[in-house]
Amino acid sequence: MADLKTQFDAAVADSKNLPEKPDNMTLLKIYALYKQASSGDVDGKRPGFTDMVGRAKWDAWDAVKGKSSDEAMQEYIDLIESLKD
Repeated sequence: MADLKTQFDAAVADSKNLPEKPDNMTLLKIYALYKQASSGDVDGKRPGFTDMVGRAKWDAWDAVKGKSSDEAMQEYIDLIESLKD
């Protein structure tokens, strides 16, 4: 477990230094997996229609609802690794 958390923390640091900025859909996936790994399932109400960014983030996080923290961490690590190449 600690090893996965260490890898996750390293991937979070790496995500800030990617060679290219990922497209918006990839950024939403990164955000959703990070939130799921660190906070668990999304809660609260979906943002209103006027908050397009907040709504997109909420929807992305909601799409990974039910994943365990470990699953989300591993997917996050794998995604960041794939973007580093």
